[in-house]
Amino acid sequence: MPRISKRTIAGFQPAEKDYIVWDDQIAGFALRVWPSGRMTYVVHYRANGRFRRYSIGHHGPWTADLARAEAIKILARVKDGSDPNAERGEERQSPTIAQFSKTFVERHVNTHLKPSTQGEYKRSIDLFIKKKLGTRKVSKLTRSEVVAFHHAFRHVPYQANRTLGVLSKMFSLAILWGIRTDNVNPCRSVKRYKEDKRERFLKPEEHQRLGEALDTARLTMPEAINAFRLLILTGCRLREIQCLKWEYVDLDERVLRLPDSKNGARTVQLGDGAVGVLRSITRLKDNPYVITGTKTGAHLTDLQKPWRRIRKEAGLCDVRIHDLRHSFASDALELGEDLTMIGKLLGHRDLKSTARYAHLKNEPIQRAVNKVDIKISQALGHAPTDIPAIDRSQSSETSQSGVDSYTRV
Repeated sequence: MPRISKRTIAGFQPAEKDYIVWDDQIAGFALRVWPSGRMTYVVHYRANGRFRRYSIGHHGPWTADLARAEAIKILARVKDGSDPNAERGEERQSPTIAQFSKTFVERHVNTHLKPSTQGEYKRSIDLFIKKKLGTRKVSKLTRSEVVAFHHAFRHVPYQANRTLGVLSKMFSLAILWGIRTDNVNPCRSVKRYKEDKRERFLKPEEHQRLGEALDTARLTMPEAINAFRLLILTGCRLREIQCLKWEYVDLDERVLRLPDSKNGARTVQLGDGAVGVLRSITRLKDNPYVITGTKTGAHLTDLQKPWRRIRKEAGLCDVRIHDLRHSFASDALELGEDLTMIGKLLGHRDLKSTARYAHLKNEPIQRAVNKVDIKISQALGHAPTDIPAIDRSQSSETSQSGVDSYTRV
């Protein structure tokens, strides 16, 4: 039983049958010599009362020293109660991320998510996750690999963060379904990129230009114009109006009863303008939708293309459709509504979503402080813009003279 080393291995010759050469220092560590001349480093151990053999690797790619170090690690795992062979079997059976993504879509995405969210998840999986990580085993993906994956999309922080969220959900379910047995989600604690929330609000003159553009285009694309007017007057999300059905509309109560918005069912109160738009729309017997498309029984599917025409005509090329919702909120704040009321108008689940508009309160606050400023300034005997300036040069000379006098005394 020699010590397995580079020197001793050179003296081992193949025989008619394979044979084992045991190491004289590490119990269980051995070299298996095959008739073909190939040599394999192995470790023998007992687990659950059974004798097991674990193959480390072939001599050549593995040196004696590397195999010895690996054997020590394996035997340490055995001492802690692990079975390396069983773990290796589980690892081999573990699906790749590309394979698991199919299960994830079938069992979770298609079953539990809304159609719009399904599209976002599938896009992240097909365009990013499968292309970059598809061949990696679910059981072997590490946090450092996830960090590198996330970093690769740093130039599009929003997409990088959304894709990381999808990947994290995949691994949470992989743990729940017993596919990732170490109970480690490699996406956990990976820091998201800062996202600059874009806020664009229409000013009164911009609203006027937009209204003129909508009037001009009404004859050429009436359905799109109706949709835009409802979006402007209700603060609804795009899909809430785009997929609005007549059965959700109650003009007597002046409400829209949406059975499934982003945050679940909600009721949208309607003002006179929105009611007027809805009353002006002709209902089609063969179409349940308010904003009808070109196909029978379908809603208008593309509002982006007509919106690009409208905003170009109005000179508002940087305004997105979703900015109409932001403008609705800003106008409500301008009129003195508090954040709680704005949240109800927009259908927010909690106040955190509405809090992003809090800074818009600055303008009313500025007007209020200016009124107080004027009142106090007038009481002091001066108009706010007519306060006498202090001659600092004269004040400085007087002060210096005083200092000199004091010094002389």
